[in-house]
Amino acid sequence: MGFDSPAERILLIGMMGVGKSTVGHLVAGRLGWPYLDSDEWVQRKTGRTVPEIFQTQGEAAFRAEETAALEAAATSDGPLVIGVAGGAVLKPENRNLIRNAGLVVWLRADPLTLAMRVGNGHGRPLLGDDPEAALKRLYRERRPVYEDLADVVVDVDQLTPDEVADKIVAAT
Repeated sequence: MGFDSPAERILLIGMMGVGKSTVGHLVAGRLGWPYLDSDEWVQRKTGRTVPEIFQTQGEAAFRAEETAALEAAATSDGPLVIGVAGGAVLKPENRNLIRNAGLVVWLRADPLTLAMRVGNGHGRPLLGDDPEAALKRLYRERRPVYEDLADVVVDVDQLTPDEVADKIVAAT
């Protein structure tokens, strides 16, 4: 599937642990575009990590910062690869931003693959004491939204990050 748009952006969506940051850097490097990770943007802007924001201000405060990051990325000039935070898709206003910002690529993985990748969930406030159960629940909630937003779906379970990046670049 090719994609032509004056706003040359690629937005990577998917669950935590799917590889958005790793693949995003690879895709950006291959295209010669900058990469923006929404979680990193929030950390730079606030001076706090995602877990710190969750702990001191709560999830709503983090989601507001996440929306601000997405707005900045989605309306930026020039080409950009954007790693969209996994839960950003839950807000209707964010879905509109994502849908209208460029090519949306869903990096899809089985929740068991995600659980292996995130391990004990350290640094991921939504996972609690049982990361596997939390990931299964979050995946059930988010899957329909990811499906609705995606222009391209890449199943990453059996692929290396380089293979995933190749598929994304081929789809642009």
